[in-house]
Amino acid sequence: MSLTVIDRNDVVLRGRLSAPPELRPMPSGDTLLLFKLVVRRDSPRPRGPKTDVITCVSYLPALQRYAAAWTAEDVVEVEGSLQRRFWRTPTGTAVAYEVNCRRGRKVSRAGQRTSSQPA
Repeated sequence: MSLTVIDRNDVVLRGRLSAPPELRPMPSGDTLLLFKLVVRRDSPRPRGPKTDVITCVSYLPALQRYAAAWTAEDVVEVEGSLQRRFWRTPTGTAVAYEVNCRRGRKVSRAGQRTSSQPA
């Protein structure tokens, strides 16, 4: 009897923007949306970190246009997938994890959605 494994890579985050989103032109001619979300977490250790700063990216033009109205301290909810990225540095290979976003929306401080990026 074989066991079928169905992979899943879905991430949903809600947090505060640490700075306004940034658009970066890439050598390929594409544009990359980049922003960092500060998200609270429960730490199993009493003196452990209380927040994480998570890098979020997107190549989707619709999300890039929508995110242009976001500002530092806005509360944002995103959906996407976790990815690991490698690049070369003068001292060797570097690696980072980031969320590649397919959707995003600004939400109110109380968690109510204020508007939505079109699907």
